[in-house]
Amino acid sequence: MHHLLPLLVAVPLLGAALLVAMGRFLPRRAAEITGCAVSGGTAALALVLLPHSSPPLVEWAGGWRPTGAGSVGIVLVGDGPALGMATLASLLTLAALAYSWRYFDEPPRGHSGSFPALMLAFQGAMCGFAIAGDLFNAFVFFELMSVVAYALTGYRIDEAKAVQGALTFGVVNSLGAYALLMGIGLLYARTGELSMTRIGRGLDAHGPPDALVLASFVLVMTGLLVKAAAVPFHFWLPDAHAVAPTPVCMLLSGVMVELGSYGVWRVYGTVFAGPGGIPAPALTSALVTLGTLTAVIGSAMCWYQRHIKRLLAYSTVAHTGLFLIGLGVLSPEGDDGIALYILGHAAVKAALFACSGALLDRYGSVDEHALHGRARELRGFAVMFAVGGLALAGLPPFGTALGKAIAEEAVGGPLTVVFVGASAVTGAAVLRVTSRVFLGLGPRPRDAEYETSGSDERPETTGILRRVPDSMTAVPAVLLAAAFAAGVAPGFGDVVARSVNEAGSGGAHASAHWTLAGVLLGLLSALLAVALATSAVTRPGRVGAPDRALPLRRLQSGHVGDYVAWLLVGATALGALALPGVLGG
Repeated sequence: MHHLLPLLVAVPLLGAALLVAMGRFLPRRAAEITGCAVSGGTAALALVLLPHSSPPLVEWAGGWRPTGAGSVGIVLVGDGPALGMATLASLLTLAALAYSWRYFDEPPRGHSGSFPALMLAFQGAMCGFAIAGDLFNAFVFFELMSVVAYALTGYRIDEAKAVQGALTFGVVNSLGAYALLMGIGLLYARTGELSMTRIGRGLDAHGPPDALVLASFVLVMTGLLVKAAAVPFHFWLPDAHAVAPTPVCMLLSGVMVELGSYGVWRVYGTVFAGPGGIPAPALTSALVTLGTLTAVIGSAMCWYQRHIKRLLAYSTVAHTGLFLIGLGVLSPEGDDGIALYILGHAAVKAALFACSGALLDRYGSVDEHALHGRARELRGFAVMFAVGGLALAGLPPFGTALGKAIAEEAVGGPLTVVFVGASAVTGAAVLRVTSRVFLGLGPRPRDAEYETSGSDERPETTGILRRVPDSMTAVPAVLLAAAFAAGVAPGFGDVVARSVNEAGSGGAHASAHWTLAGVLLGLLSALLAVALATSAVTRPGRVGAPDRALPLRRLQSGHVGDYVAWLLVGATALGALALPGVLGG
């Protein structure tokens, strides 16, 4: 079965090449059918390979197997987490393509395959990053993923703000990629290896960590944390989400950001976890500190947004902080909880972006004030938006709640408050939008605009929709159902925990199941979310309105130079947090 691993990358990339070559000649429907078929076929392949991931599938592409002490080949590793992330990327790509079926505005005319081709290239790059077993090719797929994401973010090239958002995205992530490449270069200089497992052995053979190991750790982790949108590397994410097409937002928040967290877990456990790498207390200090900062700032900024896509983007930032905290405690239970949390969050966040896209295409706006009470007719979307908010808040028995409960038990103590608070605030922000936009509750905002022409947004369809298509309704419904199933499907949590532990915890056994404390904390965060949203709607002046001035909002300046400066600050802080552990070792 290991010979099939390269197909997870080759199939979507070849499909993208076919659509580019034949796009001028294929009818639009044929191009979209081809895109969905290729994406679905890749997802099916990943699902077929998953049961065979223990022991891990290993393939040296092209037959370039190691000989002697060195290796320069392309190694692909198909263990449970890698194939799980490849499956997630493929399924969400299929969902995004199905969402945009026949309705997504497709300029320029005569190139019907350009959008699905870019989506397939994005899928292939994400799958490649997930299964890459050597650092250099992880960087290659990292860059391919990024370049395609820049093009997709600025897809509506006739809009200046789309180009600006894509440019900001490109500059910040390219700097992260340069940092990653320099870190790989330092590791190669020390070990003469590119395979992650062989680099780890080389570092252990060299002895205790020194300045070179610390520098390589900081550079590699900076690149991955930029992709994960952790504070203070996160500024590109809201700007990109605000202008990217809805199907692209579904992938950015649903998979790509999660791949950054996955990369942190994979690279540390494989490369830096040994005696020649970074001591565990140093990593815990770095990730828990950055994770807490990310969760707090992300949830605060999420609450003070009125642009719905930016609100959801900051919610992603906040939950990234929770992922980093859970990974930072370096326990099998923490890994299990975050794995489940990522799966549930991906489905819920993609569904919420799909719902916001429907608002944009139906009313020409995603402004919470401008849409006040206008979406009363979209009852199904009202239910889905409310359900998504409760799932983000951690309401049992959604998969997000199960993952959150297990992670809370792993981190314990005051960090549990961070989990409850961040999930409650982000869920409350979504519920507040539901109450105002879909139900018309609360006082009418003074600056609300009830004419579509008053909004600076533009629908992604060929015009304002009089009726939301069934494809746009079905996709978020299926995604939310999947998030629910992840929390209630018998044995699903144990299967995820077993595969994660075999790959990252030396085979340590840890089951994933509901506990009374987890259920109670999930109910508490959901109740807090409902209470906070209710107070915001009924007493907007007292609880804090989205248009209220917040000092943190000044940091999101829109100037790429500021974001680059914060990236340097973040890299310095990461090194400072890890330095005491290295010196102590």
